[in-house]
Amino acid sequence: MIRFAAGTPLIIVLLLGLVACNNQPYPTESSNDMNNEVQTITKTEEQWRQVLTEEEYRVARESGTERAFTGRYWDTKAPGIYNCVGCGLALFDSDTKFDSGSGWPAYYDAINKNHIKEITDTSHGMVRTEIRCARCDSHLGHVFNDGPRPTGLRYCVNSLSLKLVDKDTGE
Repeated sequence: MIRFAAGTPLIIVLLLGLVACNNQPYPTESSNDMNNEVQTITKTEEQWRQVLTEEEYRVARESGTERAFTGRYWDTKAPGIYNCVGCGLALFDSDTKFDSGSGWPAYYDAINKNHIKEITDTSHGMVRTEIRCARCDSHLGHVFNDGPRPTGLRYCVNSLSLKLVDKDTGE
């Protein structure tokens, strides 16, 4: 048990509590350690069904795709961080979002390249690069080499794979 000396300012105690209980869904310094690896999580299909809606499950766990121009974020301009709907890992900053004309949210850069796993996708008679959450393996969408500067990338992401949170509060 930790004991604080009499007269310890309340603010110090509160700050220590915040640091100890930091559960922000976006990266903190402690989640970006020296080797930049992301700790993976595993859940049963039943556990995923309990935390995701039916539509989120179809896209994130079964590699589905929502129809273009129908997702909750395809034309959102609100500032914030786009986290993985499955595990809360920070994936994209609204500052990198752009209108690609595709009908899906598009970003020219990821918050941390180690938060996104790239896999060759040969489905539907074409070769594409699928993107998945590096922590929980949720399907996000695809990345293409036709984006704007400075990266030239277009991360084309299903809204159902994302949750937009406030940069300051994490909510």
